[in-house]
Amino acid sequence: MGKQVSSEILQMITDFSNAKGPSGFEDEVILAAKKHLGSGFDTEEDCLRNFYMHRKANTGNKPVFLLDAHSDEVGFMVHSIRANGTLRFVALGGWNISSLPSTKVLVRNAEGRYIPGIIAAKPVHFMSASEKASAGPADISTLSIDIGAVDAQEAKEVFKIRIGEPVVADVSLEYDAEHDLLFGKAFDCRIGCAALLETLHRLKDEALDVDVTGVLSSQEEVGERGMKVAVHHTKPDIAICFEGCPADDTFTEAYAVQTAFKKGPMLRFMDKSIICTPRYQRYALDLAERLGIPVQSSVREGGGNNGAILHTSFDGIPTIVIGVPVRYIHTVHGITSCYDFEATVRLATELVRSMNQDIIDSF
Repeated sequence: MGKQVSSEILQMITDFSNAKGPSGFEDEVILAAKKHLGSGFDTEEDCLRNFYMHRKANTGNKPVFLLDAHSDEVGFMVHSIRANGTLRFVALGGWNISSLPSTKVLVRNAEGRYIPGIIAAKPVHFMSASEKASAGPADISTLSIDIGAVDAQEAKEVFKIRIGEPVVADVSLEYDAEHDLLFGKAFDCRIGCAALLETLHRLKDEALDVDVTGVLSSQEEVGERGMKVAVHHTKPDIAICFEGCPADDTFTEAYAVQTAFKKGPMLRFMDKSIICTPRYQRYALDLAERLGIPVQSSVREGGGNNGAILHTSFDGIPTIVIGVPVRYIHTVHGITSCYDFEATVRLATELVRSMNQDIIDSF
């Protein structure tokens, strides 16, 4: 599988991935979207940092097709400053806690600058035998962020640390063109944000039987909070949620693998938050088969997404989730593929092109 991405798309993915935007602090992600959206769209945002993108080609009298991707990433917030100058912190979203010790992070200070720190656990030299035998920290409260301060006074007065500030992983995207791989942070859901914008780009001026609106929704990782507002603002008739979804091909038995690398996007029938609209789900899978677009389907026993809010709003909104497979989401580093990104965009684009009121009503 060769290179599947243009330099423009690669730069967009890079800017989205590198943006520092944990839940509640998505401003840099919106800036990346504004940079790459281009002309042909009317935009607006709300106080939750939901960012709306409406095609200028929309007529206002057709069914509204909403494209959603959440803009936040799992991150942290400064809880307090310990006497020794290290920072106690809390999670924004559901981290794999055992992956955190020794992670390099960036902490925003009172001047708006991001300063480096390390997530620190007790050094092995000071651990008891039982601590050494454990699999890892059982709770995030046992960890600290060390910014190099010698005491709390220096942390506050020299480093300008204050409580309530966001913390993000210090990771920059790398692209392995030879193997078509992206290594970076926040692919849940920044790879989905990029797929949404690229879908909008391809549909910008087309004559369609639906009006298309995109939203980069906030605070999904802490309870789909942005979508609770966005769904009432946009009043969609049908929706796609883009996601960066957990790949399972490196640890699951072969018969149960449902989200493998380089086999196209994953469409879930269900997770713990949603049963995706069954007729719509089958319609999307059948369309992919007819058009030769690689796609995977799955049944998930855990997880959740913005579709949980969409599909039960108003009188019910037909909703599916199209996920780009990402290895090791909710850790500091992830891996994803431009091949799967392109297949995701192709499927979403063709679904929008195919849609009309009669088909929506059939779901």
